[in-house]
Amino acid sequence: MKARAGHRRARRLAIGGAVVLALAGMNGPWLYRFGTERYHEYKINKAEYKAANGHWDIVEFPKEYRQNTIHAALLHTGKVLLIAGSGNDQDNFDAKRFDTRIWDPVKGTVKKVATPKDLFCTGHTQLADGRLLIAGGTKRYEKLKGDVTKAGGLMIVHNENPDEPVTLPAGTRFTGRKNGRTFVSKDPVLVPRAKKVFDEDTGRFLRNDPGLGRIYVEAQKSGARYETGTQDNYRVQGLKGADARNTYGIAQKLALDKKDFQGIRDAFEFDPVAEKYIKVDPMNEARWYPTLTTLSDGKVLSLSGLDEIGQLVPGKNEVFDPRAGTWTYTKGTRQFPTYPAITLMQNGKLFYSGSNAGYGPDDVGRDPGVWDLESNEFTKIPGMSDPKLLETSGTVLLPPAQDERYMVIGGGGVGESDRASKKTRLVDLLAGHPRFTDGPELEKGTRYPQYSILPDDTVLVSGGSEDYRGRGASDILQARIYDGRKNAFDRVADPLVGRNYHAGSILLPDGRVMFFGSDPLYADEGNTEPGEFEQRVEIYTPPYLYRGSRPSLSGGPKTVARGASATFRSARPSAVKAARLIRPSASTHVTDTDQRSVALDFVTTKDGIRVTVPKNRNLVPSGWYMLFVTDGEGTPGKARWVRVP
Repeated sequence: MKARAGHRRARRLAIGGAVVLALAGMNGPWLYRFGTERYHEYKINKAEYKAANGHWDIVEFPKEYRQNTIHAALLHTGKVLLIAGSGNDQDNFDAKRFDTRIWDPVKGTVKKVATPKDLFCTGHTQLADGRLLIAGGTKRYEKLKGDVTKAGGLMIVHNENPDEPVTLPAGTRFTGRKNGRTFVSKDPVLVPRAKKVFDEDTGRFLRNDPGLGRIYVEAQKSGARYETGTQDNYRVQGLKGADARNTYGIAQKLALDKKDFQGIRDAFEFDPVAEKYIKVDPMNEARWYPTLTTLSDGKVLSLSGLDEIGQLVPGKNEVFDPRAGTWTYTKGTRQFPTYPAITLMQNGKLFYSGSNAGYGPDDVGRDPGVWDLESNEFTKIPGMSDPKLLETSGTVLLPPAQDERYMVIGGGGVGESDRASKKTRLVDLLAGHPRFTDGPELEKGTRYPQYSILPDDTVLVSGGSEDYRGRGASDILQARIYDGRKNAFDRVADPLVGRNYHAGSILLPDGRVMFFGSDPLYADEGNTEPGEFEQRVEIYTPPYLYRGSRPSLSGGPKTVARGASATFRSARPSAVKAARLIRPSASTHVTDTDQRSVALDFVTTKDGIRVTVPKNRNLVPSGWYMLFVTDGEGTPGKARWVRVP
């Protein structure tokens, strides 16, 4: 009986072996892939692998809390503000479904927040009191050429009356004096009064320069026969007498061409304690895709963007005063592409790296340089490699901020170009004659890189795609850590999720990094299947958090003035080798002007450390910061929140 059982067992093993061999013959690639994936999963979860390369984890919100996150900002409560607005979904826009979430990465909770306007493609920056200033957004979605049914475009309304401005309501009709076609305004427009011009020497009156107003108009009826091919002067219907003589419109071609996104003027402050939006005065200019940059006095510069008629704002930049709650234009004009990477320097001037996220002529405002906002003078910085591939590149102020060294990462050609750069470029703004030099290359040409400063003075660079919006399944599932001391990248664990357009990253107070978004055009190599927005959040835990014990920091004041010192407790003061103030990120469209890490002088005390904040307000703008300490291996403790008034 035992002999027969043994025989049956041997026969089963033989048959099983034959089946496996047969499957291997027919499905060798499948078995190989299955085995490879299992081994990879085993390898990346080994303790020694994590200690050398870090680890990625996916966070998937409950279905009712998912959204197409476009913008993210770390709040001083430790929570993360995730803004979608309409989330690049016109159905949401048409239905006025505008979304915002508050995510607590410690508790794992998600909360919905009422969103007052479509803050899709807005601008944002951290304010001195911990609120987030948010300005601009979407008034109208783009229309591709085949979807445009009514001819339309820009109408410049002229007012030659030097005594009174003119207000024209939405629905105002403009009729061409030559072409006879009538176009209707979509919004009200205020046209300022004309300016009297006098001879500077004699004081003699010369002329009236008309006040100008810009408005988008559409033909009354659909069809190509209502297009215009040349400039015409337009009579404003409903005006009589002097008003009719003094007020008129001039338009160039009004056609069925593609119509770009249009911006809004609305601005809000987000209160991280009340967790709600608070409306403030609107900007003077409507902006879609603007950059907001904090200035040394705590005011905020708003620049670039597409206006209410879908054209690049014509160099009219403005400043928000949080105390007065008002916006004022800057001196002179200077035009940049949308979402320009412009940051505050230690001397109070502004550095423009050339990085941007898109819209704008390919020959206007794309050269990197230093901008003196007071005089409006701009000094170009030479040496940039791949200068025509700066769109969708990333720019980071390398730590520590005192060194004033920047890295420009990757980038691509203007518009829907398939070109991408492998280059990183470095510039030392403290040098006598700053000039870009090449840093270590990336393995692949990279558009939309995500980048975050880490507490150990390194920079995590991840993701992106080789082609515009990930076309051709070109997402780059790679991550690297840049060490400025070695001027080299170290390859670390690969992310699990591809991220391209509308993606970003945020350093969390516990030293991990969160990644959000991604908006590919297509889902396949052949570019036939529409892409889906990536709603999952991914967390990267750097190698330094797998080294065992971490330096601790507790107690201490919540507020430390510039030039002042403060004492914090630590269980092992002697283990602390460095201290950094890291400004919380506000990230979107490869742009994060808030991100900076400031080195602090410190001394060890019996029970902790005493840190000193630098005096320079350009180096340390007012606001909330994460205070990190690291040990000799670069392992950080959890951050303490500190406000610099």
